[in-house]
Amino acid sequence: MALSCGIVGLPNVGKSTIFNALTRSAQALAANYPFATIEPNVGEVPVPDRRLDALAALNASEKIVPATMRFVDIAGLVRGAASGQGLGNAFLSHIRETDAVAMVVRCFADDNVTHVEGAPDPLRDIEIIAIEMALADLGTLQRRREKLAREVRANPKQAPELEALERLVAALEAGKPARAFPPDSEELRLARESFLLTAKPMLYVANVDEGQIATLGPMAETVMAHARTENSRAIAFNGKVESEFAGMSEDDVAMFRADYGITAGGLDRLIVEAYDLLGLMTFLTAGPKETRAWTIAKGTKAPQAAGKIHTDIERGFIRAEIVSYDDYVTLKAMDAIRAAGKLRSEGKDYVMQEGDVVEFRFNV
Repeated sequence: MALSCGIVGLPNVGKSTIFNALTRSAQALAANYPFATIEPNVGEVPVPDRRLDALAALNASEKIVPATMRFVDIAGLVRGAASGQGLGNAFLSHIRETDAVAMVVRCFADDNVTHVEGAPDPLRDIEIIAIEMALADLGTLQRRREKLAREVRANPKQAPELEALERLVAALEAGKPARAFPPDSEELRLARESFLLTAKPMLYVANVDEGQIATLGPMAETVMAHARTENSRAIAFNGKVESEFAGMSEDDVAMFRADYGITAGGLDRLIVEAYDLLGLMTFLTAGPKETRAWTIAKGTKAPQAAGKIHTDIERGFIRAEIVSYDDYVTLKAMDAIRAAGKLRSEGKDYVMQEGDVVEFRFNV
């Protein structure tokens, strides 16, 4: 199953508008009242990659197949969700099923769009969601602690795991998310094993109004600064404008982006950031039939990458013939690539790199 990114936030912050724009659909109800979304909406979206067009042109490919990302539009959260307020328990379970989280934070005032807390306040709004997720995690860890304490009495060698759990609990009680622990720490390993909500990678999405497209206002800047304090990522864009772009031709979008002074699409940045947040990367194959982007985890070796195409290729793997994308589009033809010594032959221990253009050799 494809890895997924959950779109979360308070009610009426623009989650469903952004989801509909991402999926170029109207499947998520975007309405001016809390809990317009009840059941999560799920959509597969292509990962923007201009390299595919260039490779397809060089190979006269019949079709282009991009990599995809799964986004999940989850019901809005309110205070007390961890104790069942609003759609709390359902909301939290839906987050638990995703692999990363994109938190939409409203960064504009509009009397025509209600706010469950009266008016937008980015830090307060982020804190509400962070507290509810931490409370849910503390409940999970309390159950784990009781079980582990019994196991330690029978087997003292498990004491270090219980100590790590206690450090994790202390961090959550102090307002520190589990994802803030180092990647190779026992605490983060335990947090992921326990499917903690605060262990999931976080991307903050500041949803701004049209007046902040060119220059961010104080509320959006607050979101950016907050993300830096916890080593998370943040982007800003206008969800309403991006949703309007989603229904236009590319030429029209380019014209309107020029009017707004937008150099890159907000939705494209959201997709690419979420893709990278999940630890994913892309290798490419190109030929007359198709040019395709293949999704693998960073650190994947060549045989396992081959297995993404077909398990028989992984089983019979001999070598991977690889050229970097930049060399491919510079030299334009395989004969020229070989003549320039840019075609590499890599074996079973080769770790795939972003943008490798590959042909796998294998025994049938």
